[in-house]
Amino acid sequence: MSHKALVAAAAALACLATPSFAQEQVLNLYSARHYPTDEALYGNFTKATGIKINRVDSDDAGIMARLKAEGAASPADVILLVDAARLYKGEVEGLFKPVKSKALEEAIPAQYRGKPTAEGTPWFGFSTRARVVVYDKNKVQRQDVDTYEELADAKNKGRICIRSGSHPYNLSLFGAITEHLGEAKAQDWIRGLKDNLARDPKGGDTDQIKAVAAGECQVAVSNSYYVARLMRSAKPEDRAVMEKVAVVFPNQQTWGTHLNIAGGAVAKNSKNTDAAVKFLEYLASPEAQNHFANGNNEWPTAKGVKVSNPALEAMSGGGDFKAETIPLAAVGANQVKVQQMLDRAGFK
Repeated sequence: MSHKALVAAAAALACLATPSFAQEQVLNLYSARHYPTDEALYGNFTKATGIKINRVDSDDAGIMARLKAEGAASPADVILLVDAARLYKGEVEGLFKPVKSKALEEAIPAQYRGKPTAEGTPWFGFSTRARVVVYDKNKVQRQDVDTYEELADAKNKGRICIRSGSHPYNLSLFGAITEHLGEAKAQDWIRGLKDNLARDPKGGDTDQIKAVAAGECQVAVSNSYYVARLMRSAKPEDRAVMEKVAVVFPNQQTWGTHLNIAGGAVAKNSKNTDAAVKFLEYLASPEAQNHFANGNNEWPTAKGVKVSNPALEAMSGGGDFKAETIPLAAVGANQVKVQQMLDRAGFK
């Protein structure tokens, strides 16, 4: 074969090979969701679309810092965060690329989305978790802890365990309470809550539940999925903890129980926007929404999705409870005020 013929043959082979390389897409995901059960979620997306997921794990704050440091050179395509305040912060700091998606807009209620603009919506919430009260059922009357306001009442002095007030889960709860009560009353509430602590804030939500069971305190605040994990645990010691405590969804007669959210956005500098939007749309699908409910004991946000999780149903007395309806973007917007109130109260 002549040199010219060899070159032509090589060129033809290159053309034949090009489509297979072009079809292999990789989505770079920065995720604050550290739940082993999510592996199946990502695997199912790859099976359905052929798009591989390259995941980088960190917490919300670490992801935000990384995005800022990387700037326009960031390889991130999709961001998953687990707190309304952080999602709001990412929105106002311009770290997300607004999305226009009929599928997402139809599936996710407006209260679980970022503020829309002409360019699109900056983020969407895909699952919720309630901020519930756990109490010693032998020492505390349910009616003494069935509202958030009562956590700051003198009748609960010396009873309460809670993680750091500056943790995102509490910043969001306190931001919601500020939205409901106004800043002046919320400041008084934070001071009252601090005065009622049985010990200095420390540990995570599971530690607070176990502290109630161990008698260190009598009342704790926790995200609902931590409670459900202990309820579903195969460890006898975890189930023994849950036999000593009871759970209440606060404010059922007023504004409803506070919900925090896990949500996602397309990274501002994504080089793979179409695949990123496809992934977000997948997270709003009934398959993925059921996975959030059963895999990590969260409630789906998408309209019309029915799930069955015995732990969630048992915890909430049948599965139905009144949730607050204020926009989570407004909750996030209060986080700076809340941190200032915590500082004024000396709340760690």
